[in-house]
Amino acid sequence: MRRLWIAVVVIAVVSGAALFAVRGLGVSARPQPSWVETRAALLLRQWMTPERYKNLKNPVSAAPAAITSAREHFADHCASCHGNNGSGETAIGKALYPKAPDMRAAHTQALSDGELFYFIEQGVRLTGMPGWTTGTPEGETASWQLVHFIRHLPALTPEEEAGMARFNPRSPAEIEEERKAEDFLSGGAPPAPDAPDPHAGHKR
Repeated sequence: MRRLWIAVVVIAVVSGAALFAVRGLGVSARPQPSWVETRAALLLRQWMTPERYKNLKNPVSAAPAAITSAREHFADHCASCHGNNGSGETAIGKALYPKAPDMRAAHTQALSDGELFYFIEQGVRLTGMPGWTTGTPEGETASWQLVHFIRHLPALTPEEEAGMARFNPRSPAEIEEERKAEDFLSGGAPPAPDAPDPHAGHKR
């Protein structure tokens, strides 16, 4: 009991010191997480991931058709944050805290198939990673296909990356611009000039 009380006191003192140290630093998402935060988050993620997922093997074939389907799915659902090439170098990915990881790098590629599947299906708390589960066998198959595509990212070719662009989500402004261009090509009035961007000051 004495050792337990000593441990409780030490944890309380360390926690109090940590809270005092970060007081007034703000809650901005712009800085990079510190090395301590990063290591603590990775260890906590590993510790909290259910054991039953860690040793799961991908039950879905890595046939070309599956990779093609996953590539299109990734472009439509994941590339806004992760980029078509998995680098995380997007406006949203770089603005998150923590930043969207480079999925080609060792930290991601070293995860087991089951861990990748779990993070796709369930998301990761306190990050920008949502859980995509649909609770259906078809949804699970799509997630396992994405695992195959994540493994493929380090070998993604420029041609594959370029082909993903047509599956990327488009903003209402982009859709309207395309509609105006189609109207013009069909003999309608020329496209009106773009209105000033009210968010221009927020662009990086």
